[in-house]
Amino acid sequence: MALISQKSLQFCSSSTPVSRSILATLSKRLSLVSEQRQVQNCSSVAMRMLRVKERSQYMFCRKKHVQLRLQSLPANETVHLCGDNENCTKPNHPWMDEQLFFKKLNNLCTSEEIFYFLRSLKVMSDTMASAALQRISEVEVDNSGLKDPEGVLENDVFRALCFQFEFECPRLSNTGLLSALQALTRLRVDPQSSLIGSLLSESEERLRRGQLDTDSLCALAESLLELEGPSCVTLQQIVNQLQEKDIEKWSPMEIVMVYKILQVAVGEGKQYQNLLNRLNVVTLSIVSQLSPNFASIILNSLMVLDQTQAVSLVNALYKHSVKHIPYFTDDELVNVLEALLYFGHHDQIFTEALETHIPKSIFAMHPQTVSKVMEYCCKKMILSKPIFDAVAEGFISDADRFTTEQIAGYIIPFGTLNYLPPSAPSLFRKLESVLHTHLSRFQPHTLLNLLHSCVLIQRYPLNFLPKIFSPYFLQKLQAQPPGLNRVVTSQLTQLFLTVTLECPSYEGPKLPPKYQGKAFPTPHSSLDVHLHKRVKTGLIYLLKKRIYFASKVSTPYFYTVDIEIKLDEGGFVLPATQCEEVHRRIALCVDGQNRFCANSHNLLGEEAIKQRHLQLLGYEVVQIPFFEVQNLQNCRKMAEYLHKKIFPHTYGLCN
Repeated sequence: MALISQKSLQFCSSSTPVSRSILATLSKRLSLVSEQRQVQNCSSVAMRMLRVKERSQYMFCRKKHVQLRLQSLPANETVHLCGDNENCTKPNHPWMDEQLFFKKLNNLCTSEEIFYFLRSLKVMSDTMASAALQRISEVEVDNSGLKDPEGVLENDVFRALCFQFEFECPRLSNTGLLSALQALTRLRVDPQSSLIGSLLSESEERLRRGQLDTDSLCALAESLLELEGPSCVTLQQIVNQLQEKDIEKWSPMEIVMVYKILQVAVGEGKQYQNLLNRLNVVTLSIVSQLSPNFASIILNSLMVLDQTQAVSLVNALYKHSVKHIPYFTDDELVNVLEALLYFGHHDQIFTEALETHIPKSIFAMHPQTVSKVMEYCCKKMILSKPIFDAVAEGFISDADRFTTEQIAGYIIPFGTLNYLPPSAPSLFRKLESVLHTHLSRFQPHTLLNLLHSCVLIQRYPLNFLPKIFSPYFLQKLQAQPPGLNRVVTSQLTQLFLTVTLECPSYEGPKLPPKYQGKAFPTPHSSLDVHLHKRVKTGLIYLLKKRIYFASKVSTPYFYTVDIEIKLDEGGFVLPATQCEEVHRRIALCVDGQNRFCANSHNLLGEEAIKQRHLQLLGYEVVQIPFFEVQNLQNCRKMAEYLHKKIFPHTYGLCN
């Protein structure tokens, strides 16, 4: 570990009896650097750094005689500095304990405070100096970059530190070298500058010599990814060296860093699957030690790296995440939800944890995070009334600041899962207001999905249908992916059928026939084959012959009826093939578990609108839900159940 003297900003050794004054040292160095730069036609950046060095003589050399002892040591050895040989071991030596330094540093919240703190020190190690740079990057860099470039990069303390890091590279410890490189990269220091070039060159030389431990390898990889991207050739060397390390001895931090490197550097990780397999096994043994942040990062990496075979690890992380839900940041919770969607995990315990957390936090959560929660519920068919009610309140309060995608993300699950919250009147008044204000900003497919979800729960967007059915909008739908595929045409058709059947007062434009679908696809509510077979067996027992009902009947109105029974005027059952004298049609909706929300008896929106429309089209709809027949063990009991459901008073057969 090297030491930095704030008086002279020199990295030095205390074991060599070579002394000189600070001004003489700086003068000699400036002269040497000047000659080198002249030979190399030095850049303006380097000249500015020289001027910083000159200024630093005044800033940091307030005592007249600070003795420096210089000695070249291997880069991975410790280099010591103290201001005076005789005082090195005395209690009043101007050296701050590292732990105290880090404690004070972490309590500082602005770069100005950090620079003021550094000015008060007389000596510090290179790890302390690099930690100061790291802390500056933490407080000054956000998603948009460096908040105050001039205030940081032009600060004399910062520039003097940079000068020392550049010209003392070989004397730095691995930690000081790599931490400084990381911090300066995050601070957006010019990648082409001689400072970054020197740090990179020294780091890569130590990599070549095999002198970097796991933590240093990860730090170098992170900097290279920032500077050169995943195509950097050196990254492969780093991963190759990581494979040779003893993974069992890695800390959780090192494990997380390696996952991140593999995630970015090697794509799906096929080339390094053996390393990933070893890493997955070790990670499984330390899951209970992982912080919320680490658990989130690892789940995200497993998803990106397509580690579908790491079932035990994913399950362990999933269970571990449940207790951390209140402590996840927005980004961390999004990572967890995306991974769980990818790997197909969900259970009641996780849902209950979300139900406890979301209502209390809804107004503090980022809209994108809430949208991801709703997407998770929607795709897993989880109708959580506490979550949905809270999301409705959040929408009513804050929808004006949402993006169009977030608006859709909030509302569409209500239609998909067929749920109206207690605040539904206020919710849809707010939605109408937002649509009037931002209608032109919606992408065509987003707007269609949003309005279609509304009609599923009988909220009719009559004011906006003229736009949807306009030739211009339909052409835009066709021009943008996914175009007019089967799902899109079915949504358009169902919107048209809805206003025709349920809104007879609508007199606006109609949907042109060429945009109407031939049938409604029902990916979520496909027929439960096993249940359907049991019902058919019961009907045969009841009606005596198979000819008295038909299965999977296509109607002229785009819907498919699970089972259709025809009756004449006297109430007698007709053969399914008979078309004359049909007075009544009964549509049996054989609703398996996949047509309901998870762990619920609440029909999905697409099945609810189908049954509603079949009634309006003249069918007598009889629902056969799975939960009413799952305990009927034989044909006779099924037949008795069907008799009561279909013919509650009597029935007859046409001879």
